[in-house]
Amino acid sequence: MENNQNQCKLLYEIGMLDFICLEMNLYLDTHPNEAEAIQYFQYYSRLYKQAKREYAVKFGPLCIDDIDIPGSGNQWKWAKQPFPWEEGAVSPCPS
Repeated sequence: MENNQNQCKLLYEIGMLDFICLEMNLYLDTHPNEAEAIQYFQYYSRLYKQAKREYAVKFGPLCIDDIDIPGSGNQWKWAKQPFPWEEGAVSPCPS
């Protein structure tokens, strides 16, 4: 149960960081020379990437880009976990 709570918390954090990065990307489209906004985007982009990497190591990759994980060896883990619409998929967060 604690593992599911950790997974849910990390998914929530990833969603939040993704939203911040997307909004900053849109802002920078109209303010491309604002140094403070660029630094803000870079900071949260790093946090987003770290959170996705942590999730991939602990629970499996969320995106195809997340499959290059240290320690995965020669295993193709992307297809080993059930997709959300497949039988046996477990939602870590209560709906």
